[in-house]
Amino acid sequence: MPKHGKKFKEAQAKVESSKLYAPKAAVDLVKEISFAKFDETVEATFRLGVDTRKADQNVRGSIALPHGTGKSVRVAVFAEGEQARAAEEAGADVVGGDELIAAIQAGNIDFDAAIATPPMMGKVGRIGKILGPRGLMPNPKLGTVTMEVAKMVGELKAGRVEYRADRYGICHVPIGKVSFDTKDIVENYGALLAEILRVKPSTAKGRYIKSIALSSTMGPGVKVDSLRTRDLMGD
Repeated sequence: MPKHGKKFKEAQAKVESSKLYAPKAAVDLVKEISFAKFDETVEATFRLGVDTRKADQNVRGSIALPHGTGKSVRVAVFAEGEQARAAEEAGADVVGGDELIAAIQAGNIDFDAAIATPPMMGKVGRIGKILGPRGLMPNPKLGTVTMEVAKMVGELKAGRVEYRADRYGICHVPIGKVSFDTKDIVENYGALLAEILRVKPSTAKGRYIKSIALSSTMGPGVKVDSLRTRDLMGD
């Protein structure tokens, strides 16, 4: 177990470990106890009752949060012709075909998310071993393999986030910055919660959402009442 410093312990002392906080109260507390000198990311952690070893219980997708994440996202687009021009006009940071693939093979990876048109996927597949481990491989399930490249560039720039349950059934998803208004973070949380509930596998047994916690980058977790799916701004 990692050793925590004095500031973390002081923050942790303000959290009632046995309490399930209402979403607004949890966000207020996460903001109050953040102590880093930078604008920390607020993250939601969902522990789900799924067995991701079974293909029909994989929980994975993406969602455009109503208030974004506060993170600047560099977007690469694998496209040619009209789609390439549309991607550039939409504000993509890197656009190309064979030359972009060659640059990536040479080790030049200067982007946080990638989009590809369906005709390009045959070529992009050749660099799957490079992009895949970095979580950068375009995926039709995430909407990043599409002919509507301009729309997806806009959504990624605005704060579309990916969620994916790991082998323990845990999803870690950024939902804003400590500097955001509480209301905006709560609304992002609500949108994400609704999405996680929407994609519940029909084969999942028992309790689906086992626990939810919110935390800042450096701070301790604050447990959220997972049954509180409405009136998120209430006490």
